[in-house]
Amino acid sequence: MKIGLVCPYNVSLGGGVLEIVRDLHRGLKARGHDVKILTPQPRDISNVDTTDMIFLGAGTEFKSPMATTLQISASVDTEVIEQVLEKEQFDILHFHEPWVPVVSRQILSRSKSVNVATFHAAIPETLMSRTITRVVKPYTLTILKYLHEYTAVSDPAAEYIRSLTDEPVAIIPNGIDLSRYHWTEHKPAKDGSKTVLYIGRLERRKGAKYLLKAFKLLQMSDPNVKLIIAGNGPDKEKLQLLAEDLKLQNVEFLGYITDAKKMELLATADLFCSPAIYGESFGIVLLEAMASGMMTVAGNNAGYEALMESVGQLSIVNPRDDAEFARRMAVLLNEPKLQKVWRDWAKEYVKQYAYPHIIDAYEACYVKALKDHRK
Repeated sequence: MKIGLVCPYNVSLGGGVLEIVRDLHRGLKARGHDVKILTPQPRDISNVDTTDMIFLGAGTEFKSPMATTLQISASVDTEVIEQVLEKEQFDILHFHEPWVPVVSRQILSRSKSVNVATFHAAIPETLMSRTITRVVKPYTLTILKYLHEYTAVSDPAAEYIRSLTDEPVAIIPNGIDLSRYHWTEHKPAKDGSKTVLYIGRLERRKGAKYLLKAFKLLQMSDPNVKLIIAGNGPDKEKLQLLAEDLKLQNVEFLGYITDAKKMELLATADLFCSPAIYGESFGIVLLEAMASGMMTVAGNNAGYEALMESVGQLSIVNPRDDAEFARRMAVLLNEPKLQKVWRDWAKEYVKQYAYPHIIDAYEACYVKALKDHRK
């Protein structure tokens, strides 16, 4: 099959959707498909692997309804789109987050391919969010008529689109390449200290400020515990100032990290924390940590709660409750019997998200879509 993966986000900034698109690209190519990624061109592509990428338009900063700052392609020369589609002759165009304006709609309205959509984001249940969804609903409705098959990474991610269409929405979860992650025993450092790790965007919905506040309480009982915060974002300076105000010790802000550095941190830290307060539909960062053998604490948002089943519910905490958050970190860092139960569960649980299973599901979706909707 000739497949085009449409990613509306800046590929130089990283993020969960981009990682999924890249993994899909690799996995589908390995199975003999001809695969290209259609995406906005970043301002700086010096550190970007542009293999099989087709750039459409340039990245423009955009504040999403989730209070996330993104760089998306706001507008593209329609003649360029038509030329690309005519040249490539895709069998399948697979749109990730097709509701993100506006390049996906520009491609969809000109596509002669079979169009598959994947919805990644979960809309938080707040009055503001419901107001926002009413505002964006007319725009979203204009793209639905061009879509042939609907998928979502989880039920929370499917909830909004299911409210707009009677078409079935298949749940195909995110996956990870387990061969890239190495199960580690995460033994304490020689000095006996333990390390808490955060990797992610530094923005409000990710809840890093709550991690800093809980870490203050954790450090009062264990002065040697360390905290590593990896990632960039609009709140980085505010979070650094908060760490100073809290007089935290042993806190390191790394900024942007390479994939190799991420793997190193996942293999050496003791506890992974992702205290996102809303807007998470799945939790691939949790799977990555679990695949590395790392204990995990996760915010009680809909996506994380849906992912962390059974024993994994021990990881779920209300990030805004500083005392409870600190206690959960302390327990998972210091109770060997509990660690064994959790890690035994995690080691088996992540296997269902191995990428071959996810590629199987998308291939089956593409085959069905071509059979049902080929023009």
